Amino acid sequence: MYNFTLNILRLLPPEIAHSITIKTLKYLRLKSKNFDDQILSQHILGLDFPNPIGLAAGFDKNAEVMNSMFSFGFGFVEVGTVTPMPQYGNTKPRVFRLTEDKAIINSLGFNNNGSKKIKKNLNNNRNAEFNNKIIGINIGKNKNSINAIDDYLYLIQDLGHLASYITVNISSPNTAGLRDMQLRGNIEKLIKKIVKKRDEIDSINNKPILIKLSPDLNEDQLRDIALISLANNIDGLILTNTTTNRNQKLLSQYKNKNGGLSGQPLFERSNQTLRKMFTLTNGQIPLIGVGGIFSGSDCYAKIKSGASLVQLYTSLVYSGPGLISKIKNELIDLIKTDGYKNISEVIGKSV
Repeated sequence: MYNFTLNILRLLPPEIAHSITIKTLKYLRLKSKNFDDQILSQHILGLDFPNPIGLAAGFDKNAEVMNSMFSFGFGFVEVGTVTPMPQYGNTKPRVFRLTEDKAIINSLGFNNNGSKKIKKNLNNNRNAEFNNKIIGINIGKNKNSINAIDDYLYLIQDLGHLASYITVNISSPNTAGLRDMQLRGNIEKLIKKIVKKRDEIDSINNKPILIKLSPDLNEDQLRDIALISLANNIDGLILTNTTTNRNQKLLSQYKNKNGGLSGQPLFERSNQTLRKMFTLTNGQIPLIGVGGIFSGSDCYAKIKSGASLVQLYTSLVYSGPGLISKIKNELIDLIKTDGYKNISEVIGKSV
């Protein structure tokens, strides 16, 4: 059924297909099939992850279908990116499937319903089953904000108590000036204010804060961020967001469209960034690996490159939700074949 549905959706423009998918998942009553092997479980960031595979931000922007995604076997789900005020994003068309390359280019620009609506959606989904799930909230700034840091501080205070962890997105290439916040002086100021805000609020002072970074950072920038993160007790880093680099040998007619490239062509580039950051932080900060995961062996390679957890999105577009169970089964086989008793023993083995 999933394969048939995927084939139909692929005939539609990407954003329309995605909208139909979200609407369908909202009204399906899917039962969870989460019976994960203990070999995949880990205690990281103060949280118990049943398996290391997470849904990356961007799929469930408005926190509408979290329970459906958990039913497909994800160990954790990240919603957003959320901004304080609703915004439309950039001009359409702004999403392109690079089918020959198993990739996507998007220039969405943080389109979402705003924190008030998303807060309502998060509250509406609070039930006994949901409370045991790990939900990350990915936050960003509005396009026309006068003070970007104020946007992040507002969102931490407004939504932090509803999150298992908070991801600070300063790496999307589709909001003008956003990536400048990764520069040394800017990121240090941002991190200090965010950590201070978190620690001042009793209901969220134990919430892990993660920073999502670009794959297009140079060696010096990565070193600066590693040192700043260690010095300011950042809980984790997500590596990586989409890339604006087009050095890959892309085949699709859409290869030169503006926006961030995700999917298979990003795989090795994001792995290189993972390995560098694992070394720079001496493995002291948990890393989440994102970019180009289409199989259990891809997931295994990310973890061996230093990731404690992984996230995916683009591969769902091409393979459907059945991919999650397949990846987990392949991952279990790989761990056992290599003689490990738990996935945590694999972290950083190829660094």
